[in-house]
Amino acid sequence: MKKFFLVLGIIVGIAVLGVGGYAYYLYDSAKDAVKEMHEEVKTDKPKPIVKGTDAKPISILLLGVDERPGDRGRSDTIIVNVINPKKESMLMFSIPRDTRTEIVGKGKEDKINHSYAFGGTQMAMDTVENFIGNPIDYYVKVNMESFRDIVDEVGGVEVNNPRAFDYEGFSFPAGSQELNGTEALAYSRMRYQDPKGDLGRNDRQRQIITSIINKGARVSSISKFDNILEILSENVKTNMTFDEMKDIQKNYKNARNNIVSTEFKSSGKMIDGIYYGMISESEKQRVHDMMNEYLQ
Repeated sequence: MKKFFLVLGIIVGIAVLGVGGYAYYLYDSAKDAVKEMHEEVKTDKPKPIVKGTDAKPISILLLGVDERPGDRGRSDTIIVNVINPKKESMLMFSIPRDTRTEIVGKGKEDKINHSYAFGGTQMAMDTVENFIGNPIDYYVKVNMESFRDIVDEVGGVEVNNPRAFDYEGFSFPAGSQELNGTEALAYSRMRYQDPKGDLGRNDRQRQIITSIINKGARVSSISKFDNILEILSENVKTNMTFDEMKDIQKNYKNARNNIVSTEFKSSGKMIDGIYYGMISESEKQRVHDMMNEYLQ
């Protein structure tokens, strides 16, 4: 969920860091890291223009997965961002993991986070596109196990916790606080104690993303880039090329100052003994319309 902004705020930022042998080394290393991260998906839609004054709005799917050797895992974090360079603004919304929807390519309805387990990034992206009624331009998939490392590399994150809770041995008081990587991972995962359930967890995840956007845009020590690049290359996949990242960093970066968040309103339902989140057609249409406003 988080590395897209680090890719743009840190890796791509290397391209404009300045001059000198070390800066050139970082630039070259960044290109190599992005090559390791690059992984295409099939799509019928051409990629939008992201260069100069002709840059168009783009949509990006962020998938947070818990992958382990021999286990593809599930995409328990599903966040869509729509970035408008002319308006210098960004829409961010989460799709709850338990949302019941058609799994495209599987021929049945199931929890949306199962789409990644069934068919990887391709099936997850196809399923999200079908659910939201709009195409996705780019995706960034992140192994959540690397989350703590990258948060620590940027010096932690700042959050404003709406309600106090304890989780995984940590106490999170209400109000503003700084979290290290391990704390941030726990903060982003808790849902059962939250009266909003998965929606509350999504709120906290978007808080962390916003903080990482700002931290990633102002990493203080150039010496950290080597470690960040290694973490990224091992734990991130995306269909963005290095040149596309550079153009997006240059032409879309001001949108980070105006982020609008929303969430799907859903109701729980037991079907054959399994809990699902049910989202009405009118609610899907509401978010679809919001997306269209940012895509203009």
